Amino acid sequence: MASSSATLYTRQIRTYLEALERGDVAAICALFRPDAQIHSPFLGWMEPAPFFSKVDAASGQSTITPIDICVSATGARRATGYFVYDWGLKDGTSVQFECVDVFEFDENGLIERMIIVYDTHPIRGAVGDKYA
Repeated sequence: MASSSATLYTRQIRTYLEALERGDVAAICALFRPDAQIHSPFLGWMEPAPFFSKVDAASGQSTITPIDICVSATGARRATGYFVYDWGLKDGTSVQFECVDVFEFDENGLIERMIIVYDTHPIRGAVGDKYA
């Protein structure tokens, strides 16, 4: 993989995490192809605009603490963002969990697929149907 691709993917993921923390749906969606697919453990497969609108509707003040960004060693247009999400919900409850988002990029560096990976068991009680 060319280092310029690795730099681009790393920058895109950092920008994504910063926009997610701010709850900036427009800035997040600008990083994705409009027809991109996102898989959430709670919501299944969705396109970016409806998915991040749901996240925004459920979210209050949140904090994201990046841990690492790993770029594919096989030459795939893929990278992962590993972070701690202190997710504040609109009703004032909050939940903290570790998360890995797997990003696949198109030839222009836009995100065309993202799979969100985290253990839902510890947070199901706090989130319940507030995210539905």
